[in-house]
Amino acid sequence: MPPLLAQALVFRAELEMSAREICRNLRVHGRVQGVGYRWTLCAEAERLGLSGWVRNRRDGSVEALVSGMPEAIDALVVWAWRGPSMARVERVSCSEGNAAELGPAGRFRQAATL
Repeated sequence: MPPLLAQALVFRAELEMSAREICRNLRVHGRVQGVGYRWTLCAEAERLGLSGWVRNRRDGSVEALVSGMPEAIDALVVWAWRGPSMARVERVSCSEGNAAELGPAGRFRQAATL
């Protein structure tokens, strides 16, 4: 295969993949602070190939902004209902996220409490 054709095919595949990516905002309520929830959510999000951040909220909830393939985000939402073993999740809400709030692309990270 000619190199230019191979590059074009890779570019097309990357373009199609990015066109399918979505951004979602998650809010998790219950006993989710002080139990390793943010740390384990980061690990799960990275395992699923997602980008974004997670932080504690002063109201006792945990918030995450995630970007990636819809199937991976769905899997993270399912995980969010379970969380780490010490967590007691009461409610998870999922809404459209603002990708402009993600910051620089890269690893999933923990953000400062808001």
